[in-house]
Order: sequence, then structure tokens, then C-alpha cells
Amino acid sequence: MKVVGLVALVSSAVFALASAVPAGASEIITRNATNITLETDNHGRAMVSYFQGGRTWHVFVWGAINARRPNPVIPQVHFKMDYSGGRGKWRRFKNTCKPYDGPALAWFLRGCTASDGSYWAIQMWQRMLPNVGYVPWTHGQKVWEMHISHWTGATAQLEAHADWVYAGRFQEVFGQATYHGQPVFGFHTTTSGNPLDTYGRLIFVDTYDSAYGPGWRRENSFVAHKASGMFCYGFYPHSSYGAYPRQRSAKLTGVGKKYRLTLYGPGVTPDVSAYVDGLPGFDRRNPALVDLETEMTLKVKQMARTTGDRLCGHH
Repeated sequence: MKVVGLVALVSSAVFALASAVPAGASEIITRNATNITLETDNHGRAMVSYFQGGRTWHVFVWGAINARRPNPVIPQVHFKMDYSGGRGKWRRFKNTCKPYDGPALAWFLRGCTASDGSYWAIQMWQRMLPNVGYVPWTHGQKVWEMHISHWTGATAQLEAHADWVYAGRFQEVFGQATYHGQPVFGFHTTTSGNPLDTYGRLIFVDTYDSAYGPGWRRENSFVAHKASGMFCYGFYPHSSYGAYPRQRSAKLTGVGKKYRLTLYGPGVTPDVSAYVDGLPGFDRRNPALVDLETEMTLKVKQMARTTGDRLCGHH
């Protein structure tokens, strides 16, 4: 049930309509590309080449590394990108990319260890999948986004757990996201939970073998709590928003055998994922489940007290 891994965070049960990636996240280069290569030079630059739309592209990426701690005045770091290939300079790009020997990454596609010891990586994943288990039915929901990152040292980290809430009626995942030991969070969001600044981090939660169907399905997305970096997301029954085709006749709960949480890394650090095992239905006659719930209740309350979080820890 407990997973300490490469990042993830979350928050409220409010649906976040995952739209554009906020600036200062591992940044999107393009979507649905093929024949992708990654090269780096001795000047802190990367060149990403790929085939899309009937032609080959050469994109220069530079100008950012790692991440700043949340600051309401200074924007988060972000890349500069040149999609023109440097107006032909890509032909003279001196590749010094060494084999990638950095940390294991979710959604990893390409990686480089640069000559200065820093890391570059390309990851591809489906960020735009529809929530509450729906199978994507539009092109925009099916796209595979290509994200690029540049960093040194450790990536963000996630402590994640699963437990029961409301007297065992529902399951939740809770925990905290940190980067270099400090909470990861933003300062402002929309009413639906989308970040409005370059520090807010959306977490995307997928559920495996749930009532939505076999395999992985998107459950929801949400942000880490301001200041604490904590999250606590409950798996409650959901019907459609009323805008989806093929309306369900009954509400479904996304409780699954396991959960996958994927987060945009802070700054231009990599996107990271964590996995948490699902739980059986709570039974007060089962001493093992009672003991586990007691342990997890104490843990989430202690975490909330330590971080000053006022939104988690209420059981």
C-alpha cells in the first residue's frame, strides 16, 4: 500500500479540466511525433529531432535547468525553444550526448548525460485522457505528448499511501510531494483546480482494473495543497459531466487494484510517477484491516500536523 517513489501529488476532489501545461513544467515540445532523437552539446543546449505532419523538425531547447522553490514574485524557470532548427544551424550541431545513467523515469523515451554531468530526458504520455474512466473518443484526448526536461541531482519525490475514509465507506490516496526536501505547490488555481501560476503542479491519477473497465483508466487530476505539498484524494462515485457521449446509467467508483499518479516535475525537472496498491472493502470484523486503518489514520493526521495542512487528516 505504501509507495515512496519518484513524485506525485494531489488535492481536492474537485475535477481539474487538464488543459495547457503551465509554463515552468517539464515542457511539451509536440504531440504524436515519430522517429524521435535527442542530442546535446557542450553549451547547455539540446536538439530534439522528430517526424510530424509530413516533415522532419529540428528543435533547439536551452535556457533552463532544475527548479526554483515556490516564490509568489519570481516566476518558475522555463525553456527557450527554436522550432526553426536555428535556421539551418542544426546541421552543424556537435552532439556530445553520453548514454543516460540518471534515475529511472516514468514514460521514458530518450535520455542524455550531458558533458557537464546534467541530464536531459524526453518522456511521452497521454495527459489529455478523459476523467472517470471514459475511453477517449476525440483526437485531442488520444494524443501522446512529448515532454522534455533538464536537471541535476534528485528529481521530485512522493510519499503516497492508501486508506479508507468516512467509516470505511470509501478509499483515498494521500501523501506529500517534495523537491529537494521542500514541498511542491502553487499559489493560485481556478475554481476547477487548474494552476494559475508556474509553480502549481497537476497530478493525474489512473486506476487499474476498476469498475470503469480492465486495464488503466484515468480517474482525475488535481493539485498539491498550497504551502504543504500534501494531497488527499477520495474515490467517490461519479457519473458523467453531462457532456460525454454514451451516458452511464449508474454512478461508478474508480476503486482499482492499484493506482498510478503522474506529476509534472517542478520547474523543468522530469515528470514522475508513483504507484499505490488498492485496498479491499473495509470490514471491521477483520483485525488486519482495522489495524491498517488505524495506522494510516495516524499517519495522515501526523503528516497534516507536521506540514500545517488543514485539508487532509479529517477521518
